[in-house]
Amino acid sequence: MWSPRTFGNEQELPRVPLPGLEDSCRRFVEWCAPLLTEAELAETEAAVSRFLRPDSAARVLHAALEDYDAREDVHSWLDTFWPYRYLGRRDRIALNANFFFLFRESPLGQVERAAALISGALGYKRLLDAEELPPVMQRGRPLSMEQNKFLFSTTRIPGQVQDTVRAPYGDESPGPSKARHIAVFHRGNLFRMDVLDERGEPYSTDDLGAGLRAVMKAGANRAATGSSVGHLTTKARAEWADSREALLALDPANAEALDAVETALFCVCLEDFAPQDTQQACDHLLHGDSGNRWFDKAVSLVVFADGTAGINVEHCGLDGTTILTFVDALLEESSEAPARTAEQGVPAAEAIEFVLDDALRADVRAAADAFADYAAGTATTTVSFEDFGANRAKQLGMSPDAFVQMAYQLAHKRSKGLTGATYESIATRQYRHGRTEAMRVVTPEVLRFVAVMDDPQADAATRRDAFRAAADKHVARARECQAGQAPEQHLWELQLIQKRRGGELGATEQLDLYESPGWLKMRDDYLSTSSAPSTNIQYFGFGSTSSQCIGVAYVLLPERFNIYLSTPRQVADEMYGFADRLREAVGELQDLLGQE
Repeated sequence: MWSPRTFGNEQELPRVPLPGLEDSCRRFVEWCAPLLTEAELAETEAAVSRFLRPDSAARVLHAALEDYDAREDVHSWLDTFWPYRYLGRRDRIALNANFFFLFRESPLGQVERAAALISGALGYKRLLDAEELPPVMQRGRPLSMEQNKFLFSTTRIPGQVQDTVRAPYGDESPGPSKARHIAVFHRGNLFRMDVLDERGEPYSTDDLGAGLRAVMKAGANRAATGSSVGHLTTKARAEWADSREALLALDPANAEALDAVETALFCVCLEDFAPQDTQQACDHLLHGDSGNRWFDKAVSLVVFADGTAGINVEHCGLDGTTILTFVDALLEESSEAPARTAEQGVPAAEAIEFVLDDALRADVRAAADAFADYAAGTATTTVSFEDFGANRAKQLGMSPDAFVQMAYQLAHKRSKGLTGATYESIATRQYRHGRTEAMRVVTPEVLRFVAVMDDPQADAATRRDAFRAAADKHVARARECQAGQAPEQHLWELQLIQKRRGGELGATEQLDLYESPGWLKMRDDYLSTSSAPSTNIQYFGFGSTSSQCIGVAYVLLPERFNIYLSTPRQVADEMYGFADRLREAVGELQDLLGQE
């Protein structure tokens, strides 16, 4: 019998399987081969053979990983991988790593919706703190709920070499957050506002609304660009770490200001305009006015002047599936029910102010300008299908995800003339501390499918067979990933172990697998894809991952299909071409299957 307590099943969940070295190398060659020329494949296979030699450093590194995985204090062989993957990145996380959801529409105005969302979040926290939040179940078995510990009072802290995380449930702060306040942004001004009273009871939605109105009145005048320290959170991580150290060194008041932001339960960002359309709302949720954000905060609720709302999420401790559950609860709790009668009065609120000298003000302005330029260098668009969804794909006898992934491949080949490396995130929360697995979508079956679809000699039956074969292979590979049978993260972690401990282990030999065409091409995304299915969100989005990449964030629901695309502006035309070809492909593939 599974425990009904939020975290009651974690130790009972199976561990993430650690693949064998030969298995990962075999799969790696299989996964990268469709992207390579014959010469590149031969070079990669030779590198793999050297990697697997009995005296190879890879053997030592894998043995060290096996030893690590066997330790009682370790939950998963990926326990060290995740911090290095997310906290080790040195570029900016704003737009590059954070992701967003645009919530469903609401009749509530800005203050009323913000108050309702805050109230819903506090209700979720109350259940979480008492471990009364039911574990998410999948096929009768619980999923890992560990990520929920990083929803409240969690902030990423910049570091020179690697970032750290300030969060509850740790050695320094065991158990849930005891903070009673949130951080509220308006027009670049920053405030702390109590949302729980001295007894830990939440303020009513009427009181929260009154508090927000007081904050908006106090922040009615837009802050000078050089005073909005949130801009600094858009910098590359080591540069932001330097700026943070400068803040702390300048005046003790800055430590108090940082503490107020970093311990806040979450951020609420009140915008002073209504988005012109859905795409503008999405774009501002992705990057927005960086003076009105703190991108290091795990959760930032963004509410526009007309009540349009969404969330921006820092990715290091939180994946989309956890945020979806949170958002679903949030929007159910904060529905259009009448606000409760005010009882406690207007919650206390005060400005969070930083002491800045001329150098820091210049630093803030430079960060603001640089990020505005960077955001302007990102092109985005949305694609929406009101007449296609998961139900239609099932009616046609196909996995909905396989259908849309094959549509992406066909659209990409037609728009760019090539089939490029494609990433898809696969959730693995059925394991202890499970997060995601990296799936690579391009297979020999995909290559045949996209070729046959544009072969004038191929009849409809041949095209259907190729489509179904590619989709079946996609489903099979997704199942392998869900079972922990995937090569990329395993091989990547061996590379990271060598960087961290190679000298200690006597494993300093250069492993040329990591310079092979297969490793480099398989990981150089042309499409980076991830899905977030919930009726409570309209769109999901993130930035692209390379100079030629299109970020493909999709909401595939029973009756509709919405996609947010992003790419560097210099290749924007290719993204727009992909969007046009995608609209055609979804219809064409439906017609193809409908002819059976």
